[in-house]
Amino acid sequence: MNLDPITVKARQERAAEEVGLPLGDRTMTYNSRLATELGKWAEDRGKGDAFHDAVFRTYYVGGANIARTDVLVGIALSVGLSGQEALEVINRRAFREAVDADWALAGRLGISAVPTFALDGWTVVGAQPYEALAQFLTDRGVKRRLPSGGG
Repeated sequence: MNLDPITVKARQERAAEEVGLPLGDRTMTYNSRLATELGKWAEDRGKGDAFHDAVFRTYYVGGANIARTDVLVGIALSVGLSGQEALEVINRRAFREAVDADWALAGRLGISAVPTFALDGWTVVGAQPYEALAQFLTDRGVKRRLPSGGG
């Protein structure tokens, strides 16, 4: 399903508002390939969640160009990773093959949009309200679990 940019933006704004995520008034779209490669490196270093969150905020809230090396190195530094090592990873394209493999798998699974939630051959595409994702899982027989620590 291809949606026009205005529809996509409206869906993003609605989804962000529903879950309380900040969302700036971004006017440009930037290539995220290097950010994706650096994200794989951050995951390898145990900082994946922090890095991905920082990229989200930098791009969707701040509107910064995440295709720029200096922006990516700054994000790495902001989550406690080595700026020098981040620069080397970018310049060597050290995680290119890992990202290529992820994208190839996504292609084989028919995934062409982010986010896509997939389970047993079924998918839900795009930012969705919690209730839609919960129903998707329930419909596939996934039992609800309580959060760790009871509750």
